[in-house]
Amino acid sequence: MQARRAARELALILFSQMDSIQNLNKWDFQDIVLKSVRTLTNNSADDLKSIAASILEMKEFIEEYESNHPKNLERPIEVSNIPVPIPMTSDMQGKLDELLNIAEKTMLALEIAEMSALEENSDVKEYIIKIADAFKTHKDEIDEQIKKFAFGWDINRLVKMDKDILRIAICELLYVKDAPLKVIIDEALELAKKYSTDDSASFVNGILGKVVIENNLK
Repeated sequence: MQARRAARELALILFSQMDSIQNLNKWDFQDIVLKSVRTLTNNSADDLKSIAASILEMKEFIEEYESNHPKNLERPIEVSNIPVPIPMTSDMQGKLDELLNIAEKTMLALEIAEMSALEENSDVKEYIIKIADAFKTHKDEIDEQIKKFAFGWDINRLVKMDKDILRIAICELLYVKDAPLKVIIDEALELAKKYSTDDSASFVNGILGKVVIENNLK
């Protein structure tokens, strides 16, 4: 995983935990980065516990289905069941999709935690601090960009996750400028799809597109 992708994931958690970034310094940011890593890994652990229950339900369903299948009901009680075809119901497909999604998030969380913990690789922490410092310095300008292009929306009533994703991306686009424009926008859309509502990616994409045009970014 790229350090900057990991940094964006943690920055999103960092932003969600801060009521006021203006009064924080570099050392505060580092402390919150550590707490963000812990939040990410703890959430993944909770997700795994939750999905484990679903896996157990699926296992019990399959065992019961096998036992009650006509082929096994016809067999003597003392012999073991034989495997039987099982229909893939939409409910089971949904649970499998959920399992795959949580497994992916958990692997990502472990990668981020590992990258953040390696002293010789400080790229993740440094990039998060760059984003946080840029937002601390330019918060008003960044929020003004969001207000300007979120027609009909009060910035204080926007979904907080969407607002934080936009803040991070605009920080990178206008002030950090260490990553290609397309990468910044694509990563923002991925965060929106992963963590926010069904309509968030389209909303975020629209705002960032206008920011790019307004500021003549290339």
